Amino acid sequence: MFFSLLNLFFPKTCQACGLVLSDNTLQICISCRHELPLTNYHYDNSEAIKKIFYGRVELKEATALFYFYKGGKVQKLLHKLKYKGQEDLGLLFGKWLGAELVECKSFSEVAVVIPVPAHPSKLKQRGYNQVALFAQYLAISLNAKYEDSVLLKSTFTQTQVFQSREERFQSVSNSFVGVNLYKIDHLHVLLVDDVITTGATIEACALVLKKATNLRLSLATIAITHSIFR
Repeated sequence: MFFSLLNLFFPKTCQACGLVLSDNTLQICISCRHELPLTNYHYDNSEAIKKIFYGRVELKEATALFYFYKGGKVQKLLHKLKYKGQEDLGLLFGKWLGAELVECKSFSEVAVVIPVPAHPSKLKQRGYNQVALFAQYLAISLNAKYEDSVLLKSTFTQTQVFQSREERFQSVSNSFVGVNLYKIDHLHVLLVDDVITTGATIEACALVLKKATNLRLSLATIAITHSIFR
């Protein structure tokens, strides 16, 4: 009763379209959920993402939940997750993709889930790592360990929005450090990020993690920009 009255005076709205949500709907309305562009890479055994990193990073498996289009709803949702304090969107996406990965044998051996880290100054400014809840719920779904202490961001980098892949890689190539990488020796690790734009951040993180002995590395993100395939 209380929550019904609360919703009457302070209605929850869809993070994608702004329409008022029903009492039992969280974050995104049913209509928008059906409109979000799913990749289904993990269901289709797609090699699309692995081909992007061919010759740079060897990935055992790789997937993304959504395609990212400029001006689309996924971009709007990721902007709110990253800059507008809507951390619970990460939880929603983690549960969504986690439920799907459980059905995929190729991800069944994942033992550790590692989020791409944020620099301490970014954490202080934002209050959270936008990837953390997404990664935590993937770990829960896969019955894997969540580990955020072996990969750290040691150098603050400015926005990379207008940089090419080469420029982005130069910006982030020495930004990450590994700590006690023996903890992930001989394990299947799932590296997690919010969006693949050029792949530079993923490449930089992967090169650090690959220093672990006999590491098998896979990748999962909330989204991948569709323009990367052009």
